[in-house]
Amino acid sequence: MSEWLTYRPGDFLLFSPRVYWRMFELQNAAVWPLQLGTFIAGFAIIFVVIARPNGKHRWIAFVLAVLWTFVGWTFVWHRYATINWAMAYVAPFFVLQSLLLLIAVTVPTGLVFGRRGFARWIGGLLTSIALFLYPALPYLSGSSLPNAEVFGIAPDPTAIGTMGLLLMARGSLVPVLFLVPVIWCLITTTTLWAMGSPEAWLPSSALALTLVSAVWSRQSRSSPHGGT
Repeated sequence: MSEWLTYRPGDFLLFSPRVYWRMFELQNAAVWPLQLGTFIAGFAIIFVVIARPNGKHRWIAFVLAVLWTFVGWTFVWHRYATINWAMAYVAPFFVLQSLLLLIAVTVPTGLVFGRRGFARWIGGLLTSIALFLYPALPYLSGSSLPNAEVFGIAPDPTAIGTMGLLLMARGSLVPVLFLVPVIWCLITTTTLWAMGSPEAWLPSSALALTLVSAVWSRQSRSSPHGGT
């Protein structure tokens, strides 16, 4: 029993931090210059959602669905699953998220972008983190720039960016659309924490902000003078 107490969380990982970050270098090298396209797509989505999303809900959902499938197939399945067998069971959920996004915009009032209020500001913050902060992390931390995580290429910024966009949306299926991104953020927070990586604060903070926004919105709806 005493031997178990000597183990650290990182001892249970199936890979080293060096191997983990090497995945992003390989991914970026393999898909370059697609990063430019996904960045532009993410920026365009944010601009449309903030400015005037009327009539563009299906376009936004379609782009997000394509990105989720792409990340699930090229990164989670073809790269992450080679160093962590559990990812082979996680990858299909990325395709599931894509299908849910496409279904949501075909259902009346299932997913409508353009929400107002406190959640909109939190959503804007999360999307900004996903689109701008994540690619800059290697530069800020002094590590290798080729292992930068880019929205639509790597899973963490894709999940966090999606949560941000969902916070700026309303509809009957929005709660369901949060499930996969939230689960992924829990997985990646645990992994990064076990590696002792400071980047663990990003997905954990995204989860905390999403929870705060959900509680705030719920209280606002129950208030006689509230509303989002």
